[in-house]
Amino acid sequence: MFPKTEITRSFNAPRELVFKAFTESEHLQNWWCPKGWAFDISKFELRQEGVFHYSQTSPDGNVMWVKFVYHEVNAPDKLVYTSFFSDEMGNIVLAPFNDNWPLESQYFYIHRAWR
Repeated sequence: MFPKTEITRSFNAPRELVFKAFTESEHLQNWWCPKGWAFDISKFELRQEGVFHYSQTSPDGNVMWVKFVYHEVNAPDKLVYTSFFSDEMGNIVLAPFNDNWPLESQYFYIHRAWR
């Protein structure tokens, strides 16, 4: 079992825009994959139990597929999803860079107001 990790980021932008950066394909195209990699969305359904299935292609042609399943979508404050590496059909596969990587990871995007 892997430990829980919390990463907190602050953005100097309206929360609606930050949420869109995580949930709209035209924004994701600009930052989601490593620089120099191609990003292609196969399926994108932003709703509870919806799927985000995409591929990233490295400059040398290696393709890596990833799939999210959304569990909670409450724009612009909360997004909960499970992520895993997949094949082109969306089936779970081992991470292409590390056999010890967890098969699934759960993520929470939560807007917290400054106090």
